[in-house]
Amino acid sequence: MAEGKEPAKRQFVNFSYHKVDPAWRRLPQDEREAGKQEFIRAVEEFTGKVIIVPYTTVGIRGDCDFLLWRISYDLELFQEQMTKILSSGLGKYLTTPYSYLSMTKRSVYVDNHVHEGQDSRRLKITPGRSKYIFVYPFEKTREWYLLTKAARQGMMDEHIEIGHKYPSVKLNTTYSFGLDDQEFVVAFETDHPEDFLDLVMHLREAEGSRYTKRDIPIFTCIMKSLKEMVDTLG
Repeated sequence: MAEGKEPAKRQFVNFSYHKVDPAWRRLPQDEREAGKQEFIRAVEEFTGKVIIVPYTTVGIRGDCDFLLWRISYDLELFQEQMTKILSSGLGKYLTTPYSYLSMTKRSVYVDNHVHEGQDSRRLKITPGRSKYIFVYPFEKTREWYLLTKAARQGMMDEHIEIGHKYPSVKLNTTYSFGLDDQEFVVAFETDHPEDFLDLVMHLREAEGSRYTKRDIPIFTCIMKSLKEMVDTLG
């Protein structure tokens, strides 16, 4: 780094999945409406400080009902916001079966690869441009990290080349080393789920697939406005 030059800021990223207690749906309608409005205000209070994109998983997964994809330069803001969310009328009926924490970081494998619409340093995420998102935690085997850099680069070049064949799918890779249980969290945005399915099948045939340790659970999520998302909860 050049002397006196400030390091580029990196973002904290949180994929927070929530499940609503069935007792919520048995509440009187006016109480549910008030609880939804409290929830929305708790989220919107952090506008400008936390980027947040809501998605529904109702009818898609049985163990969670919605995702809040949150991005901020301040880790503590995630905690402050969630405290207020859980204190809302709706929040009192929520559990958090999954929550993945990660950060942006420049990949060591992308020097020769440019992706249209993405920050070349991978330090800033611009989310929410597609209807669907597919998210999962990801880990490599320890053997992967013991390979030479050249060997890993060769396999990643193949991986990236396959990705370029599916331009409708945008990949967001974030890093969790030392922050959470997984090593990466990957989030694929697209308007065409069939392209993502074909991409994943194609990647299974790549050499680097030998070194995958974990790539589940996988969450298929549909983007909604905040009001539309809470209305899916009943």
